[in-house]
Amino acid sequence: MWGGRFASGPAAIMAEINASIGFDKRLYAQDIEGSKAHAAMLAKQGIINKTDAAAIAKGLDAVKAEIEAGKFSFSDALEDIHLNVESRLKEIIGAPAGRLHTGRSRNDQVATDFRLYVRSVCDGVITSVQALQLALVEQALAHAGTIMPGFTHLQVAQPVTFGHHLLAYVEMLERDRGRFVDARKRLNQSPLGAAALAGTPYPIDRAMTAHALEFDGPMRNSMDAVSARDFVLEFLSAATICAVNLSRLAEEIVIWSSAQFRFVSLSDKFTTGSSIMPQKRNPDAAELVRAKPGRILGAFTALAVVLKGLPLTYSKDMQEDKEPAFDAMDSLGLALAAMEGMVRDMKPNAAAMHAAASTGYATATDFADWLVQKLNMPFREAHHVTGRVVALAERKGVRLDELSLADLQSIEPRTTKDAFKVLTVENSVRLRSSFGGTAPANVAREARRWHKILKGKRT
Repeated sequence: MWGGRFASGPAAIMAEINASIGFDKRLYAQDIEGSKAHAAMLAKQGIINKTDAAAIAKGLDAVKAEIEAGKFSFSDALEDIHLNVESRLKEIIGAPAGRLHTGRSRNDQVATDFRLYVRSVCDGVITSVQALQLALVEQALAHAGTIMPGFTHLQVAQPVTFGHHLLAYVEMLERDRGRFVDARKRLNQSPLGAAALAGTPYPIDRAMTAHALEFDGPMRNSMDAVSARDFVLEFLSAATICAVNLSRLAEEIVIWSSAQFRFVSLSDKFTTGSSIMPQKRNPDAAELVRAKPGRILGAFTALAVVLKGLPLTYSKDMQEDKEPAFDAMDSLGLALAAMEGMVRDMKPNAAAMHAAASTGYATATDFADWLVQKLNMPFREAHHVTGRVVALAERKGVRLDELSLADLQSIEPRTTKDAFKVLTVENSVRLRSSFGGTAPANVAREARRWHKILKGKRT
């Protein structure tokens, strides 16, 4: 491709470090799409003739068909997807292939390909996030009133419902979805036609190619167009946050499915056994999802380090943007699919959850609130009184609702039997009816709202 300047080929190790076809061949569809748009524009502008443009378009379709049929022979000697496609195009159509690269460079070509690819991945991730949200919402609808312990510091804190707990992840995932939507919007500008870095003297129409490729418009600065990779960095940032959120849910599934908790069970579809302990059912899918943020954050860090010291415009360092990004994209897609599968597969154990919610004096705050509301006691004083009640229950080895009225009155004489109404976990969750609270009526209403929203997005 540059034989006019170089008299000999590269050293073997140079060829090996320089080649990117091993990983950037996945950009073939975007590369061909961009080339077809570019050729059509060149013909419309009279830069190449329509006969050559038609031959180029037909030849590119043939190249794409070969790749998708598994009949294309990728060459390391041709370095990347761009030269592999162009070389094969020349073999198919001859001399007109040489006109395709008029008015562009591999610099704007790869930037265009990568934007198109990341845009497509964003669309897929957004769909996958919504599918996981829907799985969570459907479980929440079924378990709006299923009582479980809510935790702080992994200690029993207050009773909540399983549906309420799951809807918390729906909210988290909605913020994740929004980050991908925002990233997609910002990346949707076309670099094509910026050429190497300075633009081109040919009378090209960059708005035409941008429209053909469904970009919002051409990038306004040719140097920025070829050198910007913050769109990948932004995707990886969103992917890292999303993976961390998935990891939190995965950790909960690991805990919930343990013999010590027994809150949920997973079927054979999402568990594995042990090579030595026949009784084991390991939540390996959840554990692997829990591990994915390391790879995805690693990709973000790798690209940030690549970019941090690069002067404008293009440097070969940028070839290192794709391999970790591709791995992160694959990892996130796999994690989202596995998590949706687990959420749909898991079977909640309502009895175990209810029993756990009834331990750890989970309704202590309810008693303090009763003292405030019924006896007009300042909350700090009510907190102190309730702490003494809890200490008494601990000494007696009973739950709060198993104390006698005399026991309660020994600490606060004005206590009446009405206080026992708030000491059950059922009443505790029912009374948490403030906006965003865990009351089953709230949860059912919110789950129905989300279900309508998500079903609407899928249709």
